[in-house]
Amino acid sequence: MAKVQPIRRENNEPTNIGERAIDNLQFIRETMERSAVFTSVPGYGGMLMGATAIGAAFIANNQDYLRNWVIVWVVEAVLAFSIGLLAMWQKSKIAKTPLTSAPAKKFASGFAPPLFCGIAITLGLWRFELYEAMVAVWLLCYGAAVVCGGAFSVKIVSIMGWCFMLLGAIAFLLPKGFGDEMMALSFGVLHIVFGLIIARKYGG
Repeated sequence: MAKVQPIRRENNEPTNIGERAIDNLQFIRETMERSAVFTSVPGYGGMLMGATAIGAAFIANNQDYLRNWVIVWVVEAVLAFSIGLLAMWQKSKIAKTPLTSAPAKKFASGFAPPLFCGIAITLGLWRFELYEAMVAVWLLCYGAAVVCGGAFSVKIVSIMGWCFMLLGAIAFLLPKGFGDEMMALSFGVLHIVFGLIIARKYGG
């Protein structure tokens, strides 16, 4: 009686259609995230930041000592950062786009390094009491941060950053005593104008 030979299983088993579909969907999702832009830049929040900056310029201009002047602007920077972060979180929540998404991470990775440089340079200028140079440095570094972060956002964000950098270059050319006016014009007026544009065209 002949022996029954076992059926040999081929090494190349057919691919599960469900697994391939899941892989394809994941690839499509990752591709869309890489090509997406960060749209949660706060428009109304930027306008509020501009309003507080104008108020800070008025307060700082009435200070008798330069150290107190610096303190006013440091407090304003912390306040503006808090407003911006809160407004960004609220806008992302409404748009159902988490701040941990790929576009948001790319925006943060571009925004953070120039901002860190601005903080480090400010500490150095504080140490050597070179207060007059701070305004130009703040405008240039903040503008660079907005331009770098704006590369992963809508075009209007980068344009705002270039405007800050232009005013920062002009601030170096002006005589002493125009610091508060430049701060009000940049962090105040620019934030309000561009914030209004972003709020109307990009969902708040």
